[in-house]
Parts: sequence; C-alpha cells; structure tokens
Amino acid sequence: MNMQVFYAVSIVSAERSDARSLKTRNAVSGERHSEEYCAMYDICGAREDGKVVNCPFGSPSVKYVLLLLLFLFIYQPDDLLSQKIQSLCPTITGNVCCSEAQFETLRSQVQQAIPFLVGCPACLRNFLNLFCELTCSPHQSMFINVTSTDKVKGNLTVSGIDFYVYDSFGEGLYESCKDVKFGTMNSRAINFIGAGAKNFTEWYAFIGRQAPLNVPGSPYAMTFKPSAPESSGMKPMNVSTYSCGDISLGCSCGDCPQSPVCANTDPPPHHEGASCAVRIGSLKAKCVDFILTILYVILVSIFLGWGLFRRKRERDQSSRMNPVSNIKDSGGVTGKKDENLPMQMLEDSPQTGSRVQLSIVQGYMSKFYRCYGTWVARNPILVLSLSLAVILLLCLGLIRFKVETRPEKLWVGPGSKVAEEKRFFDTHLAPFYRIEQLILATVPEAGAQKRPSIVTENNIKLLFEIQKKVDGIHANYSGTMVSLTDICLKPLDKDCATQSVLQYFQMDPQNLDNYGGVEHVNYCLQHYSSADTCRSAFKAPLDPSTALGGFSGNNYSEASAFIVTYPVNNVIDKEGNETDKAVAWEKAFIQLVKNELLPMVQSKNLTLSFSSESSIEEELKRESTADVITILISYLVMFAYISLTLGDTPHLSSFYISSKVLLGLSGVMLVMLSVLGSVGFFSAIGVKSTLIIMEVIPFLVLAVGVDNMCILVHAVKRQPMELPLEGRISNALVEVGPSITLASLSEVLAFAVGSFIPMPACRVFSMFAALAVLLDFLLQVTAFVAFIVFDFLRAEDKRIDCIPCRKVSSSSADSDKGIGGRRPGLLARYMKIHGTLVKIRESFMPDEEIHAPTLSLWGVKIVVIAIFAAFTLSSIALSTRVQPGLEQKIVLPRDSYLQGYFNNVSEYLRIGPPLYFVVKNYNYSSESKSFVALLLQIARASLTPESSYIAMPAASWLDDFLVWISPEAFGCCRKFTNGTYCPPDDQSPCCSSDTGSCGLGGVCKDCTTCFRHSDLNSDRPSTSQFKEKLPWFLNALPSADCAKGGHGAYTSSIDLQGYENGVVQASSFRTYHTPLNKQNDYVNSMRAAREFSSRASDSLKMEIFPYSVFYMFFEQYLDIWRTALINLAIAIGAVFVVCLVITCSLWSSAIILLVLAMIVVDLMGVMAILNIQLNAVSVVNLVMSVGIGVEFCVHLTHAFSVSSGDRDQRVRDALGTMGASVFSGITLTKLVGVIVLCFSRTEVFVVYYFQMYLALVLLGFLHGLVFLPVVLSMFGPPSRCKLVEKQEDRPSVSLRP
Repeated sequence: MNMQVFYAVSIVSAERSDARSLKTRNAVSGERHSEEYCAMYDICGAREDGKVVNCPFGSPSVKYVLLLLLFLFIYQPDDLLSQKIQSLCPTITGNVCCSEAQFETLRSQVQQAIPFLVGCPACLRNFLNLFCELTCSPHQSMFINVTSTDKVKGNLTVSGIDFYVYDSFGEGLYESCKDVKFGTMNSRAINFIGAGAKNFTEWYAFIGRQAPLNVPGSPYAMTFKPSAPESSGMKPMNVSTYSCGDISLGCSCGDCPQSPVCANTDPPPHHEGASCAVRIGSLKAKCVDFILTILYVILVSIFLGWGLFRRKRERDQSSRMNPVSNIKDSGGVTGKKDENLPMQMLEDSPQTGSRVQLSIVQGYMSKFYRCYGTWVARNPILVLSLSLAVILLLCLGLIRFKVETRPEKLWVGPGSKVAEEKRFFDTHLAPFYRIEQLILATVPEAGAQKRPSIVTENNIKLLFEIQKKVDGIHANYSGTMVSLTDICLKPLDKDCATQSVLQYFQMDPQNLDNYGGVEHVNYCLQHYSSADTCRSAFKAPLDPSTALGGFSGNNYSEASAFIVTYPVNNVIDKEGNETDKAVAWEKAFIQLVKNELLPMVQSKNLTLSFSSESSIEEELKRESTADVITILISYLVMFAYISLTLGDTPHLSSFYISSKVLLGLSGVMLVMLSVLGSVGFFSAIGVKSTLIIMEVIPFLVLAVGVDNMCILVHAVKRQPMELPLEGRISNALVEVGPSITLASLSEVLAFAVGSFIPMPACRVFSMFAALAVLLDFLLQVTAFVAFIVFDFLRAEDKRIDCIPCRKVSSSSADSDKGIGGRRPGLLARYMKIHGTLVKIRESFMPDEEIHAPTLSLWGVKIVVIAIFAAFTLSSIALSTRVQPGLEQKIVLPRDSYLQGYFNNVSEYLRIGPPLYFVVKNYNYSSESKSFVALLLQIARASLTPESSYIAMPAASWLDDFLVWISPEAFGCCRKFTNGTYCPPDDQSPCCSSDTGSCGLGGVCKDCTTCFRHSDLNSDRPSTSQFKEKLPWFLNALPSADCAKGGHGAYTSSIDLQGYENGVVQASSFRTYHTPLNKQNDYVNSMRAAREFSSRASDSLKMEIFPYSVFYMFFEQYLDIWRTALINLAIAIGAVFVVCLVITCSLWSSAIILLVLAMIVVDLMGVMAILNIQLNAVSVVNLVMSVGIGVEFCVHLTHAFSVSSGDRDQRVRDALGTMGASVFSGITLTKLVGVIVLCFSRTEVFVVYYFQMYLALVLLGFLHGLVFLPVVLSMFGPPSRCKLVEKQEDRPSVSLRP
C-alpha cells in the first residue's frame, strides 16, 4: 500500500514538473494567451504578513480529474479536492489553472466574504464566479495578463495583473449585490466587502487595490478593464450573471427590492393620524373642534331664545295678577300658593303644614331612620361597641397584608394577550435578559453647541478602569460572593456578552496598545463584522450603535457617549435564587457607581448616568416612603379643619365646649378604620393591595366620610333645642339619612361594578374602594351617630371638648339654648343655611344672603349655563388630545439618579428595544415558503420605519441555517468520513489548543461539506436533512472560519422539543424597534407590531405574534381609552340606576347624571390642558371623581326635591340646608389637604394627586354649588313637599315632628 501511495505521488510530482518546464518554454516563445492555458499557476512565495502570491509563469491547464480517476483506489484525498472545487466553482469543469494550494487559498479568502452575501444566492454566485474564473478557469490566459512581478525570497511572484471583464458582468454583479444585507448585523454587505461602493467601478477599484501589510485585501494589484488590445488575442471574461430578481434564487425584498415578489406586493399601510381639518381663511381647525363650536352656538342661541321668551311670559303674567288675591288663594284648603310668597309665611299659617310625599323606598328609609335614630340615641354604647367590634374583626385580616409591586400583576390581567405571549416566550424560548447599563458622555465646551467626541485614548483607558472596578464587584448573597461572571449572559458559555467598545480589544487592556489604541477603534467602527481583530470576546461582531451614542447616521467617530450594557441572565429556578443573586449584585453595582465611579468620571469632566434592572422597583419603594410625611401632614391639616368646621362660630367664652375637636377626631378615626377594614377583608381572602390603593382610597373615603359627618352634625344642630336629644337625632336622620344612603349606595355600586374591569390595578382599586365606602357609610350611621350623642351630651353637661371629664359652671358656657339663639357660621350665612327657620332675623340681614340670591338672577343663570356649556364642549375637544402613557420620570422621586439616566437614554440611544416575531408550530416541510415570505414582509416593513417602527430586517435563524449548510460555506456544515459533525478548522479538535496549529492536516483533513448542490433541492434541505442538521447548527460555535454557527446567536431562538416530527413549536426572529423616546412612541410601536403580525398571520396562514420586553407595561395603553370610558360609563350608570330606584324620579336622576358627566368631561379637559396622560392612576382618579361628584350632587338635589315653594326658593332652601355642609365637608377640607401635596418630592404626587385632585375639587364645587343650583332653578323636578291641613293624617312621611 505504501508503494502505491508513493507511486501516485511520484506521478503527480512528475506531471507538475512537466508543467513547470512547459511554463518556461511557453513564456519564452510568447504563446501566453490561448484556450486551455494559464496566465499564472501555483504559489511561489508569501509576503511578510503571510499572504501568498502566485507564480507569474504560464502553463497549460491541469487535468486533476483524469489523474484522480486513474488512481482513485489509491489516492482518495484528490477526490475530495475535486468535490471541493466543484462545490465552490460549479462553472469550472475539466482542466483547471490552480494547484491544490491555490484553491485552498481561494477558499479561505472567499470564505470571509461568503457570510455577507450568501443571503442572496444570485449575488453570491456572481461574486464567486469572478474569483473562481480569476483563480482556476482553464482559459485564464484569455482575460488575465500579468503586468508586473516582484521577487520574494529569490522567487519571481506576481505583483500586478490586468483583468479583462465585460462591463455587463460588473453591472450585473453590482446590481445583484448592492442591496444585500448582512443577516447578523442587518447592514448593507457592500459596506464591508466593497467599502460602500456606489457603482461597479468603485467596487472593482476596492477589490483590485493591493493591500498593505497586515490589512485585509489582495496581495497583488488588479486592474479591471472592459476590453483587451486586439493584437493580444485576448477576450474579456464573459460569464453570465444572475439577477437577484430571479425567483428561483430566493433573494429577499430587503436584499433585492426590484424582485418581482416585492414589486407586485402593495406597500405596507402607513397609519396617518387624525387629519380631518376645516380651514376658514388663515385659520385651520380640527373637524371635532369646528363641529363642537357650531353645536355650542346653536345650543346657546336656543337657550337664550327660550329664556327670553319664558322671562317675558312670566312678567306678563305677574303684571296681570293681584298680589292680594294670590295671598288668599295660597291660604286655601287646596294647598295652592304663590310662587313668590316666602316660605316662612306659609309655615306661620295656623291651618296648614308641610308634608313630603316621598317615594316608596324613601318612605321606608325615613321610617327606619326615625326608629333607628331613637334607638341609637338611647343605646349609644351598645351601637358603638358592636360597630367597632365588627370593623376590628375585619382588621384582623391585615395579618396577611401584602403589597403587589410586580408590573405584570398590576397592569396586565390574567387572560391578557401579552401575558399569554410572555408566558409562551419564557417557556419555549428564554426569558428576556436583565439589563445593567452605564452611559458615559462628554460635556459641551463653553459656547459650543456640539458635544466633543467620546472616542479618545484617555476615555478608552478610563473605560477600562471602570470595567476593572465592575469586574471586581463581589456581592454577598446568603454568604456566597456573587460576581458579574456568575450571573452574566454568556452566549458561548465562556465570556460575558458585555456590549462595550472595549470588546474591540476583547475586553483586555493589554490589547489597547497591541491593537493600535484609538485608531483600532476607528477601524473597527467601519469593519466590526469583517475584521477578526474586531470580534468581541464572545466571538460575535459588536454593532457600534449598541455601544456608542450621540452620533448621526453612521458617523460613529463623532459619538459623544459610551454606552456599556451588561446583559444578565433572567432565568428563575424553583427557589428564585438566580434572580435574587442578580438583585444582590445589582445593589452592589449601584452602590459602586454612586460611591466610586461617579466621582471618578466627574473628575475627568464627563457625565455618568446608570441603571440596573431592579433600579425602578427600588426607587419606587423609596418613592412610596419619600412622601409619607407630606401625606400625613395633608391628613392632619384636613383633620384640623374638620374639627373646626363641625363646631359653632368660635367664641372665646364657650369655644372649649362648643368645639367638636374630639368628635372630628372620632370621625377621622372611623374613616381610617373603614379603609383598614376593607384592606383587612381582602387581605384575609388573599387579594394583594397596591400603592394606588394606599394613596388614593384614604383620600376618597375621607372626602365622602367628612361630607357625611358635616351633614349629620349640621342636621342635628338645626333641630330645635326644645326637643329631647333622641328626638333631635331621630329627626336629623330622617332629614338627611335618605340622601346619605342614596349617595353612599351610588358610590358603592359605581365602584363595585368597576371590579369587573380586566386591568388588575383598576379592578382591585374598585373592589377596595367599594367596600371601604360601604364600611364608612355603615360606621357613619352607627358609630359616628353614637359619637354625636356622646358629644351633645357632653356639651349639654358643659364638659370641655378635649377633656370631657372636666365640667365648667360658667354662665358664658351656656351657648346651646336653641338654634335660633346661635349665630350661624360664615359658611352658613353665605349659603343661607337656616333657610325658613330664621325668617325674621334674616330679613334684616340681606347682606348675609349672597350665594343663592346671586344665582337666582336671570342674567347670572344665562351666563352660568353659557360658561359651563362652553367649558364642557371645549373639554370634549381637548380630551381627544390626552395621550396614553405614564412617563417614567414622573413616577420617580425628583432626586432619583434615574431622572438623568432616562434623559440620556432619549438623547444618546440610536437603536430601540429588541423586537421578536415569534412563530408557533412551524412546519418546515409545508411552510418553508411562508417563513421566507414572513422575512420578506419584515424587510419591507423596515423600509418605512416611521409607520412600522421596525428599524431593520430581522436576523433569521433559518437564513443562517441555510447559509451554514450550503456547499459554498466550506468551514461550516462539515462531516467526518463516518458521517459525524466536523467543526471548522480553527476549532478543537481540528485546531490544537496546545500547539496552536491549525491547518488542513490533522484529524479534520478528511472533512467535507455536508452536502453538494446535487444533494439539495433548490439549495434547500429536505425535511429529513432539516431534522438531522438543525441540532448541528444550534450546537455549532461561531468562529473566523464559520461565523454562522448558531450556538449563542440562536440557542434561545428555537424550541427543539418535538421537532423530530418536522414541527418547530416556537421560533423567533429578532429585529429592533426604532428609537422610542416618548410614551406615545412605545404605544404606537406595539400597536404597529401587532397589526403587522395580524396581517402576516392572515396572509401566510401562520400563528405569529410580536414580543418585546416593554410590551408587558404598555399593553394597558392600547385599550386605556376603552377601559376608561367603560369604567366611567359603568360608574355613572350605576349612580343613575341607584338614584332612579330610590327616588323614583327620572327627572332628578337625569340631572344628577348630566352633572356627573360634565364633571368627568371637564376633568378630562383639564388633563389635556395640564398635559396629564391617561393611565391607570388617572383612570382611577376619573372614577373617583364620579364618587366625589355624587356628594356634590345628590344631597343638594334631594334637599331641592323635598323643599317647598318656587324653584328659586327651593334652591335657596337646598343651599341653606346642604350647601354649607357640602362646601365645608368636601371643598374646603380637600383644598387644605390637597395644597399640602404640592410640596411633594415626587412628581407623580404633584401631577396626579395635587393637580388632578385640586381640579376635581374645584370642578365638583363649581358644578355642585353653582351649575347644579342654576339647572335646578330652571329645569328642576316638581317638589315632593305638599301643603296639607294639619288636622289631616296623610300617609306621607313628615320631615318635621
């Protein structure tokens, strides 16, 4: 056998010696340019940088195939060489003009370019044909002319050639390649292998340039010429080119926009905003604004016309009637009275009395409250004990109290689409990694608008110092020290995938000088995916846009910021230890930046912003405690005001007895107990609380509770002192009990129905609020009534308010001899609180009747209606401008380090969040074309980023897999002779790690490509081939010889479970969103991605969904308007139903409905004016506005319906009995509390609690105490109060004893 091998080698050597002698003879004779003749053959030397150069000797082409056929049985390696030449150069058959060494050089050189072009087979084949013909064509001498030579170590070598090739080939080559994208980086391939050439001549010039030492490129100069001299006998190379539009070659739209597949497809729809506008002269207005303006003019005109007509008719009737006869008629048994007659005169009539004919429900309620009030007054201790026992029992549930802070549990319902998608993504692929980030930026020089470049030698050295400190972090987790290498993302299971410009030095500071310092960085910014020295430590190219910021276009050298990103594993084991380790390291990371890195950077006149995955959560926790003192002061101020307003007009002589400080404190404590009882009940049944509940519900319940407290206390104080206390309590409850019940039940039902909303934050708020308001109402009519009994007994017994055990005997303390003997407070006199009972004294105090008489003027009524209608219609137009979202900077404390970080993210980042298109149940055998079509659609969508928000074509594992198995990719899919996987030549075991030797010898010398072209069907594997080679691809490590290895890049992109049947359960394609700087950008990008996926799913008959890490937080905003409107409609509708059932008055219920709707609409208009966004917090505030608005409307409307007289007089009575209570109980109490919130350190409190609450209180006051009285005075329902003879016993319920 050895003799046979030696004989074969001798034959080959002999043939080569004969060829060398032929070269010499022909060179001398001048027969150099003819068919089957070579212009340069074999390798005669190598430059100092190792690049080999050819021999400048002509020779006949060599017939390796015949030689191999003769000795096939003894020389197998030559058969492998034939296979390799055929797979790389299918157009070359028979004789060749290249030796084995030349072919291996060709293969290694084109191997560097194949990954850039293989995504478009037409381009790749054209590119390979150019170099195959140059190197191995048997007719090489017909179009190659050696023009210059050099001597290398004594051997003559080629240093320059003329390459004659038709322009048509150059044009075809360039046109097929100019738009090809490099799949991994999604950049134009020609930027890397053609220096961004604009035409084929520029590309030829780049290819033909003789490369300096240690620089990629050709070792000799090549001059491309379109025609040869006629005397030479040469002809330009005339190989056909392939068009990228050839459907059989499968170039994508991103790589070939002129492809018929792309040309025949409609462009992606561009979503325009609301563009309907009306132009009047130079004024341009939106259609909705114009329509509402016309509507307002029409409504005001109709109202004015109706008002003038009615006013004229009333004056005519008044002038024809005799006032005296009116008085006589009003005193008859018929019960009729003059509308202008004071109500006081009617009550003075000895023959008549007033009774109120209530609805059936109100009648039963009044009877119940009469009996119940008497019983409570007689048994206050029992009532107080029972009510407190029940509420304290509920508070025991606080033992299981927990606060929900996870965003996915707050904003996304359990049946949410994005929740299911995230669960699928995390389960079948991999959870999105955690992000720790540093942004190091330069400071503008004095007077300069542009920031200086960050890419300097000193800054890179500083970055290495920072990296050294970060690598030195060792966080303590349960006694174990955790470093970055323990938790970081390692695509190849070795080095961290840190995104930093230091990766251009493989994260090694020693390479800074070895590679050339900042010049190497500038070189890598342009050659980051082609130069081996620019590859990262984790063997993947680093896109400069992920590590630099503050540049325009591709001008990376002008970047003004370094962006360092540390991806950290987000895998959670059963105990959650992995995440806990990461959180522990993140805390140490933030501490290091604050204590050491920040001063270090600032000393270099640079800025540093930073963030970790847990930063927002930690800062939110700090925010929740940052304003505790502010909130407590707010509640203390409200308590102080409540204590004062419940008492009488202060007199120094009796203030310590008439004050109600202890009663106010008791009421506030009951409000707090109702909140705690609600939280305790839901905690007991396993419902977690939220920060919104803890911040909003006490404010809401206090508003409702204080109002009820004021109404109850003032109602008791209005009763004649001649009655016993139990009679006064009973009468007071009969007077105000139905309205309190009506308001409370309306609020409870409004909130309770909101618990069916899918958004957890709103649903949980509605549940807690409904129960808290219900408990507050029950405590008000039980425990607080008992406290009122105790307080009035204390006052009658002349005991000091805050020290009831002490009793005084001073005559000056006798201040409670009757309601007529007490001077009403300022609010009472302003609202005319005593109404009909102080008729004679008030007739001498006209100056004290201000509010109601002013509103009774017709001119005032018209102005009020016109102003409120204008503001409501304006608010409707303004509400369309309210944007969904919640700015992260608003939620955080003003002194948070994240404030600067978010500012820098918006300023410097030039790429958006990663976007994955996930395909479920992909069947390769039947859906391979659909897969390609999906990638084409993504590429097309990236051409219109302003509407699609897709920045670049998707990186496709399928495309890279097809590249990896293609015969052209010699170093990728390879197999040993036994059929097992053979790695690239620069990987173990082909490349010995001990000796560092890599080459064609060794254990991998017999490795061949997995397939030939003939083994594939249109360059695509069969289903069985797909099943066999896909695991090889996903386990293949990328390297210089094969950058397409799928391990690391696509390990988490495919779920191989069950793939044996040809179905991939889950696979993803990664691209990026465009930079997203505003909340609206995030919402619109998510909406655009979903719409794109929906269209693609319908057209391709595949199940596709988009996924990005921020979708979990922003899904709520896709339907936030729908959620808000449904919430508000349910709340207002519930109030309307309760009012209708209890009052049996459609008229009254409709007016309440109108006023509530106006309050909500006007509040939304104020949101637009103040640029307050629509989110869960503002939705909760809007729903809460319905509850507080009820307090402004229901009590006044009820008092109006049970008053007698004309509408103006009934409005005066209603304002007198309820106006001051509502004004002091809600408006002023809330004002003094809200004003304190403006001093909050957190912007969210200032915006959503101070501004919105202040607007809510003011709007509630204006609508409830200004607009509503005017509406009632003009359109109010008939009075339920009827004049009857006192001897008659009517079944109606009397409001007076």
